[in-house]
Amino acid sequence: MKKIILFCFISLFSIDFGFAQNTDKPQDFLPASFHKERREAVRKLMPARSVAVFFANPVRNRANDVDYHYHQDPDFYYLTGYPEPNAVLLIFSENQKGTDGKSYNEVVFVQKKDPRAEQWTGKRMGVEGVKAQLGFEQVFEGSTFKNFPLDPFSFDKILILGFQNDVRPSKEEGDLSKLIQNFKTKTNYQGDQIGEDRYALYNMIKATTVQNNANVAQSIGRAVEKDANLKQDKVLQDFLAAQNPEQRLKIAQNINIGKHDSYDLVEIMDGLRETKSAAEIKLLRKAISITAIGQIEMMKAMHPNMSESEIQGIHEFVYKKYGSEYEGYPSIVGGGHNGCVLHYIENNKPKVGNELVLMDLGAEYHGYTADVTRTIPANGKFSAEQKAIYEIVYEAQEAGIKECKVGNSFRSTHLATAKVVSEGLARLGIIATPETKHNYFPHGTSHYLGLDVHDRGTYGDFKPNTIITVEPGIYIPENSPCDKKWWGIAVRIEDDILITEKGFEVLSAAAPRKAEEIEKLMKEKSIFEDYKLPKLD
Repeated sequence: MKKIILFCFISLFSIDFGFAQNTDKPQDFLPASFHKERREAVRKLMPARSVAVFFANPVRNRANDVDYHYHQDPDFYYLTGYPEPNAVLLIFSENQKGTDGKSYNEVVFVQKKDPRAEQWTGKRMGVEGVKAQLGFEQVFEGSTFKNFPLDPFSFDKILILGFQNDVRPSKEEGDLSKLIQNFKTKTNYQGDQIGEDRYALYNMIKATTVQNNANVAQSIGRAVEKDANLKQDKVLQDFLAAQNPEQRLKIAQNINIGKHDSYDLVEIMDGLRETKSAAEIKLLRKAISITAIGQIEMMKAMHPNMSESEIQGIHEFVYKKYGSEYEGYPSIVGGGHNGCVLHYIENNKPKVGNELVLMDLGAEYHGYTADVTRTIPANGKFSAEQKAIYEIVYEAQEAGIKECKVGNSFRSTHLATAKVVSEGLARLGIIATPETKHNYFPHGTSHYLGLDVHDRGTYGDFKPNTIITVEPGIYIPENSPCDKKWWGIAVRIEDDILITEKGFEVLSAAAPRKAEEIEKLMKEKSIFEDYKLPKLD
C-alpha cells in the first residue's frame, strides 16, 4: 500500500510540474542547454554595464473571443525555449546581486499556473516547470515584475528590440501589456512620447560612427521621404544636411533619448541567428524533407479538376502526417495568373485547369521552417510556352546555387539569377535586350531560413552553416507588353541551401526540379487517387 501511495504521489507531482518525461509530446525539441548557450553568446556580445530585455509575443485575436494559435517570438524562443505568452527575459552583462545575497546574470518572468485557465487553454509550465524543464535558476511570476529592482542608472545601456503594437490588455495579473508598461515606467522609456518611428531613427543615428554614418544618412533619408511628419523633424533634417561624417557624429552625440538602445541588440541577434548550430540544422533538415515530400506527393496527385485549396490541403496533410505543427507561413498555391501575385494566399480558385500551378509552401517543425517552391503543369505536361519560361528559371536557379560559397556576397545569387533571366527573356523576345528594364522578376533571390521564414542575418558575405533560399522567378501578368501567348505564365523554383566550408548542399533536392523529371513523376499513381469523400448537394 505504501508503494502505491508513493507512486501516486510521484505521478501527481510529475503531472503538475512536468518534471517527468512527457510522452504526450515529441522528444526532439531543442534541449535547454541550447537555449542557455545562446543566452551566454548574447551576454558575451553585450556592451559593459548593460541589460538586454526580450518580451514574449502577444496573443493575437482572430475574432470576438477566438484567438489565433499562439506563436512565440522567435528571438524569445531562441533564448529560452519557453512556448507561452506573458513573459519577459532579462540578460545582464555582469552579475547582479539579489536580495538574498546570491548573484545572477539572467532572470525570467513567466505566467503563473492557473487551474481554471489551464482547463480551457492547456497546461502551463509555471515557475517550477520553467526551472525544471528550461534550466533557469531565477524564475518569477510576471505579477512580481512591477516590484523587481531595475534601476536605469545602474546601466550604461538598456538593450531592447522594440515593442509590438498589437498588445491587448487582459485581466490576467502580469500579462504582457502590464510587463511592458512596468518596464517602460521603471526605465524611463521615452519612445511613447517621441513616437516609435522617430525614436527608432534617433536610435539609429545615436549608434552611428564616423565610418558608417554616411550609410545611416541614406537609410534616414529613405525613411523621411516616406513619412511627411518626419520631414518636419529638426534633428533628422540637421543630420541629413550635415556636410561630412564629423558633423553627423556631433549631431548623434547630442541626441538625448535615455539609455535605451534598439540598434545594438538587433545586430547581436542578426549575427547569432544567421549561423545555425548542428541541432538547428537537424530540425531544418526535417522541416525541409517534410516539405519536399509534400511537393512530391502533390506532383503525383495533381489533375486539372483540382481546386487551389485542395492542393494546399494535400501539402498540409503531409506536414501533419510527419508531425509538423504548423506551416511556416501562409501557403501559396497559385493556378495560372494567380501565380503572378507573389504572396497569393486566397487559394480559392475552383479548378486549376490546364495551367501552371505555383506552389510555395513550408512545413514548420519545432519552430523551424522550410520554404520550397515548385511550379508544375496541372495536366502533367508543360506546353511549349510554359516550358520555355520554366527552363529559363531553372537555368537561373542553377546559376544562383553555384554562387552559394563561403565568402561570396549575399547579393551574388541575385546578380547571377537576374542575368540569366534577362538574357532568357530577351532571347524569347519578351523584352528587347538583356539590358531592358522590366518587372518580370520583381523580387530578390535569397533570404535566410530558420525560426523565421525570412530569418535574421547580416546579409553580408556567406558564412559556413547558414541556410538560405535560392528562388528566381518569372511572372508575366495579363496585359503585359509582350506577345499574348506568354500572358498568365508564372514560374518560381525555390530550394533551401546549406552553405558549408566544403561548398553547398541542396536540402530540398528530393523534390524534382527538372521539367522532364516533374512530368515523369506526375505519371505515377498517387496515394490520394482512391481517396473519395461523399458528394455534397
